Amino acid sequence: MNELVQTKEKRSYDAELSMADILAVATAEFADKGLAGARIDAIAAATRTSKRMIYYHYGSKEGLYLAVLEESYRRIREIETRLNLEDLAPEDALRKLVAFTFDYQHENEDFIRLVMNENMHRGQYLAQSKTIHALNVPAIAAVRSVYERGVKAKVFRQDIDPIDLHMSISALCFFNVANRHTFALVFGQKLDSPAALRTRRDSIVEMIVRFVRK
Repeated sequence: MNELVQTKEKRSYDAELSMADILAVATAEFADKGLAGARIDAIAAATRTSKRMIYYHYGSKEGLYLAVLEESYRRIREIETRLNLEDLAPEDALRKLVAFTFDYQHENEDFIRLVMNENMHRGQYLAQSKTIHALNVPAIAAVRSVYERGVKAKVFRQDIDPIDLHMSISALCFFNVANRHTFALVFGQKLDSPAALRTRRDSIVEMIVRFVRK
């Protein structure tokens, strides 16, 4: 009996490991080539599984693409919950949140490219997700908590919608990754050096803080 239980547990663990492997490879494939250009054959060849098993786990290429989107959002939201913003004064917490968003998006270009690709599809695949709204609730809750604490402490002004604030933070950090190549070429600027990134991050943090400061 114990041997049977151990065998089942091993199979379950292997399935989870296989799915994680598939998602990691598929993330890079979809980010690089988009939904239309990505190939299940290429994903299978780069993983320790088969094309048949990919379809078994995810149903279709579109199903895998949606799973990749959900996992990408889940990952950033999970890390956000570990920032311990509640331990900081409101302005310090806001600075930490903005800096984290900037750093995460800079270090995870695949996430930016996936979001850009899904926007080209007008969100039609993400709209099919049963979990995407729940996944993003913590992000707004974190912004709302920091902002409301700042209002209560009389350091933030009172007329800001937390969702609008979240959008402003995302927009500034997102642009820095999504448009850096064209912006650098058009204006002859080197935007990817450590010094340039520090300057840009500090500028974005300061813009957001000044926007909400009373």
